[in-house]
Amino acid sequence: MKKLEQEFIEQFGEEGERALYFAPGRVNLIGEHTDYNGGHVFPCALSVGTYAVARKREDQKVRFYSMNFPSHGIIESSLDSLVYNDEDDWANYPKGVIALFQQDYSIPHGIDIAYYGNIPNGAGLSSSASIELATSVVLRDLFQVPIEMVEMVKLSQKAENEFVGVNCGIMDQFAIGMGKKDHAVLLNCDTLTYKHTPIRLEDHSLVIANTNKRRGLADSKYNERRLQCEQALKALQEELDVNSLGDVTEEQFQAYKHLILDTKTRKRARHAVYENRRTMKAVDFLNEGDVEAFGKLMNESHVSLRDDYEVTGNELDAMVEASWKEGVVGSRMTGAGFGGCTISIVEKEKVEAFIKNVGESYKHQTDLEGDFYVVEIGDGAHKVVEGI
Repeated sequence: MKKLEQEFIEQFGEEGERALYFAPGRVNLIGEHTDYNGGHVFPCALSVGTYAVARKREDQKVRFYSMNFPSHGIIESSLDSLVYNDEDDWANYPKGVIALFQQDYSIPHGIDIAYYGNIPNGAGLSSSASIELATSVVLRDLFQVPIEMVEMVKLSQKAENEFVGVNCGIMDQFAIGMGKKDHAVLLNCDTLTYKHTPIRLEDHSLVIANTNKRRGLADSKYNERRLQCEQALKALQEELDVNSLGDVTEEQFQAYKHLILDTKTRKRARHAVYENRRTMKAVDFLNEGDVEAFGKLMNESHVSLRDDYEVTGNELDAMVEASWKEGVVGSRMTGAGFGGCTISIVEKEKVEAFIKNVGESYKHQTDLEGDFYVVEIGDGAHKVVEGI
């Protein structure tokens, strides 16, 4: 934080009152590829994220700087000309948020903002949504904008969809905005109904492992899976009065799965139905303090993603299987798949050995180096320090 403040002064000058803000990254504990199927997700905010130092200006200029991308220098725009620009790269995310705030609220003056993120680069822990929510809390605070966090979450998602042009769901922004220390959020992505569930890990730690495998197939396969799920739903609706696969119970699926004639499409639907039910069961187990039962559901989730949804790939499977051999409570891929990260629950006293042994096994299997992060569950986006 001190380093970021010093960098802000170096880039933008010392005059004027500054404040410090933070927005976390996020990881999804269970509930994968359920969001667009009308189901539930179960993400949490992390202790790593994006810090922002900001101050108001007297003119209309908006200036951005990131310690993570120093070669870009200061990226400058104006409140009356906020448009997407390829050359502005990462700064398009905060620009989009400011542009949408401008549409709905009065932002009378420009701002200077310096960012620093300690989210591991390319780990799929949602650095873009973290920047968006950090910018949102800056604007709300500096200009006393009368907006609730849920609205800031929606606005940030809209900025990514419409300004940047990335068709993301709302889970990332929601977890980052509505996160709560030592809790995960059970979220229905259709209705945005949610509840916080305590995560009492006690003698266990959350360990994220980055496969460092580029996710080249994710976009095309995502669209293919989405279409298959839509086809499966249409087939089930011939007999069932349901609006989404998230409405279908396991019993209903078993009774009516014959309506889905294509075997691959049936497997995709089975994952969506069972993963949604697993996610709701997981919350019940955690409320009972049963971490072991939760871990078993994580393992089942990965098997389903591997065998029914087919979105894991060699690298994620190698990382998860190496984790299982180390006797973890639970381990699964997290995110879109075809690369990215796994999430594991590991006994605290075994974390060091886990990282060493899983890392070696993964390297032997894939010839890739994995990166490991022991993370804590933190609060959502907020102001940290005033008047620094």
